[in-house]
Amino acid sequence: MSFQAYLDNIQAKTGKSPADFKAMAAEKGFADSSGLASGVKATQITDWLKQDFGLGHGHAMAIVALLKGAKKEGGR
Repeated sequence: MSFQAYLDNIQAKTGKSPADFKAMAAEKGFADSSGLASGVKATQITDWLKQDFGLGHGHAMAIVALLKGAKKEGGR
């Protein structure tokens, strides 16, 4: 499955876009415009996404990659 397919599936399941997840992560102090906030661990984010949105581990990690800037929407 491509990275974009993960994001598309997440949006279909949650109704939230990648930009929504970036904004929510920033509100929670998990991330900022440069990536993950200092000291934030991926587990904190995946736990939040699993609890609040019912995402599986792979989909939650796709959001972590998006927040880190390791992957970009559109699969680039």
